[in-house]
Amino acid sequence: MTSSAAPDRLTAAQTEAALNPPKGRTGGDLVVESLCGLGATTVFGLPGQHALGMFDALRRSTLRYVGLRVENNAGFAADAYGRITGEAAPLLLSTGPGALMSLAALQEAAAASAPVLAIGSQVPVAGLGGGRHGYLHELRDQQASFRDIVKSVHTVRTPSQIPSAIAAAWQSALTAPHGPVWVEIPQDVLLAETTLPVVTALDATPQPVVPRPELTAVAADLLAKAERPAIIAGGGVVRSDASGALLALAERLNAPVVTTFGGKGAFPWEHPLSLQSWLEDRHTTEFLEDADVLLVVGSGLGELSSNYHTFAPRGRIVQIEADAGKLESNHPALGIHADARLALQALLDTVPAREDAGAPERVRAVLAKVTDRLQAQDLGLEQRLVAAVREALPDAAASFWDMTILAYWAWSAFDARHPNTMHSAQGAGGLGYGFPAALGAAAADATRPVLAVSGDGGALYSIAELATAKQYDLDVTWLIVDDGGYGILREYMNDAFGEATATELTRPDFVALAESFGVPATLTTPESLTTDLGKALAAPGPSVVVLPAVLRMFEPTHL
Repeated sequence: MTSSAAPDRLTAAQTEAALNPPKGRTGGDLVVESLCGLGATTVFGLPGQHALGMFDALRRSTLRYVGLRVENNAGFAADAYGRITGEAAPLLLSTGPGALMSLAALQEAAAASAPVLAIGSQVPVAGLGGGRHGYLHELRDQQASFRDIVKSVHTVRTPSQIPSAIAAAWQSALTAPHGPVWVEIPQDVLLAETTLPVVTALDATPQPVVPRPELTAVAADLLAKAERPAIIAGGGVVRSDASGALLALAERLNAPVVTTFGGKGAFPWEHPLSLQSWLEDRHTTEFLEDADVLLVVGSGLGELSSNYHTFAPRGRIVQIEADAGKLESNHPALGIHADARLALQALLDTVPAREDAGAPERVRAVLAKVTDRLQAQDLGLEQRLVAAVREALPDAAASFWDMTILAYWAWSAFDARHPNTMHSAQGAGGLGYGFPAALGAAAADATRPVLAVSGDGGALYSIAELATAKQYDLDVTWLIVDDGGYGILREYMNDAFGEATATELTRPDFVALAESFGVPATLTTPESLTTDLGKALAAPGPSVVVLPAVLRMFEPTHL
């Protein structure tokens, strides 16, 4: 989302309003006015003593507030809102403990390039600078905790600095690659009365990251002359709304496409050129290694996308990436620093059609090898559950997956039938993402249900947010796969050490617990999952479906 530019000239009424602003406004009002002037409509957060000036100002604004019960969960909700809408999602936090509680969520937003505008309070101005003044929540350098995670840090010391700082942060969050930013404002600045004019419009339009034409010309020449081209499509394709351009280019080149776990939905799952998402499979890895020209779009070829760094390409790589730090960070390439959509469009303008009638057959051969490998491992239950969730979930509905075995399966095996509909915490890998993120998505789009998937361990990170779901009547169905512990860690430890430690958990009766919040809940089975999940998704408002099941992962191919 981009904001409207501030008008060059004010009308007579606007001039009069500027000269005679309403009484009783504070620095907190400047915060919410700035957000409204940038186009924000919804904010997430949790109040705290130093931040009360912002929260008091909310009642004088048109902003919708969605309050969660834990700051980290509020950050996950803002992350999802940013992913779904493409807008910068405001996250209002207090000082010290409240601010620090958001760090894991902001790390996930940074890894996934989700635009989150975190605004935290600070101790009074007199306490800034690293001295030990003994203020409540005081940190020597609060910024330092955020600087290594967010894209940019912005500090305010006077009310007049608030609109410019928030506009600069907004622009930073929405400049490709998107990401979280941090603004901090002292308590006394938020509470200070102001006679500044009401903020009506701010210009924080991000600059597009345009590809250099000489680089796209070389890339087009390489692809035109390739004998065995292939494409890896990452999350950057989804974030830049480049799925249509990707499809057109792949069909013009007759190039097989594999989507990364962050790029789910970027390419049609059943397309004849679709290698789907089996990146943790050696057959897929070998196919990509054999490409004489490999086009990597919106991916840094990190640990998961490279089959745990076993990927060893033999041909040329062309890498399109909006994050300059990811260019050639793992493999030498013709690096093109650009927004995925703009770069793909530039290639479409110059690359000629390439005939290759055998490409679909090569794709089918790889997928057949993948199927054969899985069928040899007695993993029917896991595959049936993935299929059951897919059948129950409406095609256009979004799903948010926690770090749990069913999600690890979904990364490879789930058909995300539309772009920007499947999201997980695989960027930073923290627990507790699924349910609060789904709440943020439901706040972003109330026209369709949202699915959250967690294990019992991850569910306990965010169980308090059942109160949030009920309070705001958010249309989220929460599937909890209860295997009695941290299932994936149990499997890792058993494989590595022959025995698991610290993975077994005492857990509540999730059905009774959900019902105690006034949220309807169902105990299901693998056989009835499609029916029970479908009913829950079809019913308005929040719901919980609990599936007791112990799942296994497919055998790794990178060892």
